[in-house]
Parts: sequence; structure tokens; C-alpha cells
Amino acid sequence: MNPNKALWEKGDFTRIAETMRDSGVALAAQLEITKGMNVLDLGCGDGTTAIPEAKLGANVLGVDIASNLVAAGNRRAKAEGITNCFFQEGDATDLHDLKDQSFDLVVSFFGAMFAPKPYDVAREMVRVTRPGGRIIMGNWIPGDPTLVAQVLKVSSSYTPPPPEGFISPMLWGIEDHVTERFGEAGINKENISFLRDTFTFTAPFSPVECMKRFRDYYGPTMNAFEAAEKNGKASDLQRELEDLFTIQNQSKENGGTSIPATFLRVTVIR
Repeated sequence: MNPNKALWEKGDFTRIAETMRDSGVALAAQLEITKGMNVLDLGCGDGTTAIPEAKLGANVLGVDIASNLVAAGNRRAKAEGITNCFFQEGDATDLHDLKDQSFDLVVSFFGAMFAPKPYDVAREMVRVTRPGGRIIMGNWIPGDPTLVAQVLKVSSSYTPPPPEGFISPMLWGIEDHVTERFGEAGINKENISFLRDTFTFTAPFSPVECMKRFRDYYGPTMNAFEAAEKNGKASDLQRELEDLFTIQNQSKENGGTSIPATFLRVTVIR
């Protein structure tokens, strides 16, 4: 089985996505979506940004490598009576069933960055975007002190070294790497811009409970706990992550969670 597919089907990312709804709506509102626009949401999960994009009038295709998340996205769209958003399984490194230049906007927030073969990912995103169209990515930043970068950093410190040839997904959060990858796909440097943005995880429950969702349902953290259990370090990992979520919580509500995470927003003009 494709190891990337196995990773994202391992848990139930919908339980994390429930804390991402408000920021997903806010992000979609900033994408300059117009009625009838054709949008590809790549690495879409269960529709954190795809469903809000459809509500703004776009015709949205959500593509994700995890079949359980594709099914969850289609259930969400059906439950909300949304007919202009459809989810299907696919691999960001090879979108062979999608036609050249068929989308006005290609979006990937914290999705395509985790696919292997980043140069293939960039090439495929460029290929399916029409001339004059846009590609917008949101990527976590290596070494950033905010939540997700730290969760991934802590998790990796408890897991065995990656296999030879592994390319860290966090390199998508470094501007020079992004420029090089899209450059190889035929995009001039002048057509790529960057800004730092914030995504906030919000929940009506405690940061410790929020951390437990990452532990129980987020593939990278699940792997870290499995490795830590074998080494007798699970309690250390648990304590380290609980401290991280608690310290970073900015909620003013007793028992609530509001944790901002910084990401690199990439905009590419085709």
C-alpha cells in the first residue's frame, strides 16, 4: 500500500478537522472566488476549505489520497445540500484523470505538502491550472514556534529516522524550495509570492482534549506514540504535547481552546 495513503487513512482526520472549520471558512473568503469558478482543492480532507469554497459559488472538486476522508467529504456535502462540490480519491503526485488547464484555481492548505515527490506535485498543480489561473498553498513552516510545526517536530523526535531518500514535507514551508519546485514546473519567480498567515484551531473543549485528538486520530502523532510505547517513552511524549497545547492556548473561555498556528501562504500565477 502507498505509505502516504496508509498514513492519512490510519486515523480519523475528521476529528481534527472539526477544530479547523472556522478558519477554513475564513481562508475560503480570502480566495477571491467568483460564481462559476472551477476550483480544485487538493489534499482536501473532508472539505475544510472545499465546502466553504462551494458555498461561495465555485464548482469544487476535492481530491484526497485517503478514501475515508473522501467519503466523509461527500457525506458533509450531501448533508448540507451542496451540489457543486464533489470529492474523489487521488494522488497529488499524479493527477492523471484530470485534464490539462481545467481549473481557474488550485488550492491546497496543509494537504499536498505531505505528498512525496514534491517536484511532481508542483508540476501537476501547474498542469491542471489554466493560463492566468492561480495556485494557492498553505504550508507549515519548519522550526516555527507555533502549534503544528511543533507537534510535527516533537512527534518526529520520538519516531525512527525516515527511510533513505525521504524528503521532509516541511520544506514546502521554505520560500527558496517552493520557488525552485515551481520553477522546474515552468513558473517564473516573479509569478510566485509569499506571506505568513495564521490558522487557528478552535474547540469548545480543553487544550488537553484537543491534544488527545491529535494523539488518537492524526497519523504522524499516532505513529509517534506507537514508537514511544515501544521505547517506554509514551508518558514523556504525552507530557510534552500536553504542555505544548496548554501553553499555546489563547482561549478566553474557561475550558475552551483557541490555538493559532503560523503558515506560509504561497500564491502562484500560472
